[in-house]
Amino acid sequence: MERSNERAEGQGGGRGEGRGGARSGAGRPPTIRGVAERAGVSKSLVSLVLQGSPRVSDTKRQAVLDAIQELGYRPNAAARSLVARRTHTVGVLLNDMRNPWSVDVLDGLNSLLQAHDLRMLMADGRLDRRSGQDFARTFQELRVDGLVVVGTLPDTDGLAEVAERLPTVIAGNHEPRLPHADIVANDDERGARLATEHLIGLGHRRIAHIAGQGLVGTLRRRGFETAMRAHGPAAHAVVTSGDGTEEGGYRAAVRLLTPTDGNPGADAAHQEAQRPTAVFAFNDISAVGALSAAQELGLRIPDDLSLVGYDDTYLARIRHLWLNSVNNASHEVGRRAARCLLERMERPDAPAGRQLVAPELEIRGSTAPPPPG
Repeated sequence: MERSNERAEGQGGGRGEGRGGARSGAGRPPTIRGVAERAGVSKSLVSLVLQGSPRVSDTKRQAVLDAIQELGYRPNAAARSLVARRTHTVGVLLNDMRNPWSVDVLDGLNSLLQAHDLRMLMADGRLDRRSGQDFARTFQELRVDGLVVVGTLPDTDGLAEVAERLPTVIAGNHEPRLPHADIVANDDERGARLATEHLIGLGHRRIAHIAGQGLVGTLRRRGFETAMRAHGPAAHAVVTSGDGTEEGGYRAAVRLLTPTDGNPGADAAHQEAQRPTAVFAFNDISAVGALSAAQELGLRIPDDLSLVGYDDTYLARIRHLWLNSVNNASHEVGRRAARCLLERMERPDAPAGRQLVAPELEIRGSTAPPPPG
């Protein structure tokens, strides 16, 4: 059987498309043997060209490349990875693919990885928690060339073991600190101070913060509280917990905007006196939930309530939302993470590095001075 196949490839047969086995045998794709025959070289030399070996003369290399082009040959990725001991893939483990912030990080990440002939394989950490599957270890079994962890993962116990065997970079988070895993993140504490100082500068004194989870949530809360203390109105700073989702932001805002001060029978005037005039949300998704709650309660943004988000995702730029938001340079975080991974693939035992990208506050239409009185 094998001999008949070789004869069909070599002769082209009645159905072939010329010498070298191009499209021979009822439309079968061309083979490496066909490329070798078309170029007039051995199969092993074609393999050397595909590997980018310098041990091939320019003349023969060009002959092989011409044959590949003429025949439309596509090398088998699995076979090539076995030879080169690389798969040219990078595992990307995200905290939650539904978060639009992740899209911007991935865009920056992919722009550089693609330029270096690396493809991304992605997994959602949220599904990891539901299924009990450890995607970090799964990527290791798939023999990816490196791993990028994007966002806050609730369970990082298995990551340390994987990072010892795979070049690993953590993007958009400040933990875990591992001996050979680089960290690229936003300066979250500084970004939270920018948002809070903007609201204070407009004259707000009753300011609330919808907090997030993980170390990123802690840093943003710390920045909020530091800014409030520095400018005096710390007694009017309120923090309520959220989970980074729209529903979590909505529920937190309902609690903030309908205060009773421990008195369920408090009248409307008392509630209004206790209600914050501005809210700084952990992220844009939470801010959208807070916006919905405010509108349901009859509050206008920004006339009755000022609102600031974080991450500057596409949600903040939707015209009928038009949210002020802290731009955490997520695209740049992705690009730097890709650069760190490329360098770590070259020097896997180098000490871990940490880079913080400076944030900026984007002013749009969701903040104004507090209402009179």
